[in-house]
Amino acid sequence: MHQLFTLAADDPAQHVYNHPFLKTDHGLWLWSGNQGNLVLGGVLLVLGMLWVAGRIRTGPDTMGADRYLTRGRFPQMIEVICLYLREEVVRPLLHDRTNKVTPFLWTIFFFILINNLLGLVPLMDIVHIAIPDLKADHETFIGGTATQNIWVTGALAVIAGIFFNIAAIQRLGIGGYFAHMTAGSPWFVAWLIFLLEFAGQVLIKPVALALRLFANMTAGHILLATLFGFVGQVWGKSLLIQAPVTLISVVGAIAIMFLELFVAFLQAFIFMFLTTVFISLMDHSDEHGHEHEHAHAPGHEHAHA
Repeated sequence: MHQLFTLAADDPAQHVYNHPFLKTDHGLWLWSGNQGNLVLGGVLLVLGMLWVAGRIRTGPDTMGADRYLTRGRFPQMIEVICLYLREEVVRPLLHDRTNKVTPFLWTIFFFILINNLLGLVPLMDIVHIAIPDLKADHETFIGGTATQNIWVTGALAVIAGIFFNIAAIQRLGIGGYFAHMTAGSPWFVAWLIFLLEFAGQVLIKPVALALRLFANMTAGHILLATLFGFVGQVWGKSLLIQAPVTLISVVGAIAIMFLELFVAFLQAFIFMFLTTVFISLMDHSDEHGHEHEHAHAPGHEHAHA
């Protein structure tokens, strides 16, 4: 029975933080529980999406009109999510660039989502129940929530930052990219605006992405582990104490678990959405440029006609 309450037996925060599995003699981590989760999440994402793509793909002629239908409820759900993200979230912001950048945005959304969901599965506790020696050494080869690890969220934010800066350079060119950061202001304030805008573009925006995901995923998991910790604290005590504390903690934990499920989707969406917004912000000046050109080009529409 003690093993069943392994989640509640120790410091709740220890069930949230990353745990090592292989280390060098100098203390360098070669493998950790979060790495196991990331690899598992990547494998599930690739294999799962290949299977979904096969179910969405147009079927053989022998299926008649049904060959155009997506086969299966889960592939249908994924297709609806993809279409919603592309048509309702990305296209209103990025317009002509939508089809080009959406594959990256889909990938980052589903990678974060699947790792958020894996964080709700007590893989580390299952490993510790199966191999008690790993629990004694505070080690595990899989488990925890990778997206509450600041190194993981930082790496994701760096990838997003590189992407939206490259997208801006492709749209504006090197000169336009740096000129955009002065906002067309007079020279005596342009340098100050440039420094602020440049810091925001290459540092502040990626840091905000990393901290937002890290903080939101950490807070909920610590709260959940704390509620289970109350159960462990009163286990073996008087029934008058044990019963109400256990009941309230379990009911609260179930409610928090549903909230965590919602947060898993929400935080994946927010990360993808903010990345889209950061791309669109650098497109903004280009749109103004085109609008300006159109406004000062009499007969422009006729020329196209």
